Amino acid sequence: MADYYKVLGVSKTASKEEIGKAYRKLAKKYHPDLHPDDKTAKEKFQEVQQAFDVLNDDKKRKMYDQFGPDFENMQNGGFQGGAGGFNGYGGGFNGGGPGGAQWEFNMDDLFGGGAGAGGFDPSSFFGGFSRRGGAGGRRRRAPVKGQDLQHTINVSFEDSVLGGEAEVRIQSSSGEVKTVTAKIPAGIETGKKLRLSGLGEPSPNGGPAGDLVLNVTVLPHPVFTRQGKDLLLKLPVTIAEATLGAKVSISTPKGEGILNIPAGTSSGKKLRVKGAGIQFKSAPGDLLVEIMINVPQSVSPEEAEVLRGLDKKYSGNLRSGIQW
Repeated sequence: MADYYKVLGVSKTASKEEIGKAYRKLAKKYHPDLHPDDKTAKEKFQEVQQAFDVLNDDKKRKMYDQFGPDFENMQNGGFQGGAGGFNGYGGGFNGGGPGGAQWEFNMDDLFGGGAGAGGFDPSSFFGGFSRRGGAGGRRRRAPVKGQDLQHTINVSFEDSVLGGEAEVRIQSSSGEVKTVTAKIPAGIETGKKLRLSGLGEPSPNGGPAGDLVLNVTVLPHPVFTRQGKDLLLKLPVTIAEATLGAKVSISTPKGEGILNIPAGTSSGKKLRVKGAGIQFKSAPGDLLVEIMINVPQSVSPEEAEVLRGLDKKYSGNLRSGIQW
C-alpha cells in the first residue's frame, strides 16, 4: 500500500492548505484528460486522488494515521479504493469490488472554475488547447503571436520637429538582414517607441508575426532646444541692436524669417514667433527667441566715455530689489 503522504509529497504534519496545494499541482500533472497519450497518467492520477480523498477528510485522516491503509476495511461497507473507471470531466472514479465507495472529482474545484455547466475547459487554463475528434482527441495550442524585435534608432532634432522618415536595418533570430522604412512623426521625443506591425519574428505555430519596436533617441541640436511643443533659440544681439531696435534674419523650422527687435530690449527678453515650433498637424508650437546682448571685449577710451554717458539714462538703482 502506498504512503499517502509520500504520494502527495507532504509531511505528516501538513496543513489542509498544504495538502490541497500539493494535490492541485499533481492533478494538473497527471490528469488523464490532459495527457491522453500517457498510459500511466490515469493510474498515477487515481493514486493522487485517493491520497487526497483520505488526507483531506479529517475523520479519514485520523483513522489513516492510527491504523494505516487498513482503516478502510474497518468501516461499514468498506472504503475501498483501487482501479476504477475514469469517467471524463467531472465524472469520478469508482472503487473496485462490491460495496466499493465512489468519489467525485470536480475539475472546476481543481482549476478554479470558469468552465460552466459543461465541466472544465482545458483551454481556459493551459492557454489554447482544443479538442479534435471527440473523446480522447489530441489537443492543439491556439496560434500565438511571434516575438517582437527590439531596435534602437537615433532621430535627428530636425526630424523630431518636422517629422520625416528613417531607414532601419534589422536582423532576425534566423540571421536574415533587411532594411525597412519607418515614418517619424513630428513631436517624437527620446524614450518614445515606434511600433511597426508584423515586422518581428514569425509565429511558431501559424499565428501572426511579432512587431518591430523602435526605441527612439532624439539627437541634440547645437542652438535650438525644446520646451514642450515650443522651441527655444538664444539669439545674440549687439548693444546697439538691443538699444536702438533692429530687424535681424533668423532661421526657423519653417524657413528663414525676419525678427523685429524692439528698441530698448533687455537681455533675457523673449520674443515669440507663432507657429514656428514643433510642427504638430493640429496645433504647431511656437519659437521663443531669447535675446542675449553680446558685449564687446574691448573698447577705446572714447567709446568707454560714451558708455558711461549711457548710465545717466537709467533711473534709480537697477539692483535695488535684489536681496536675500
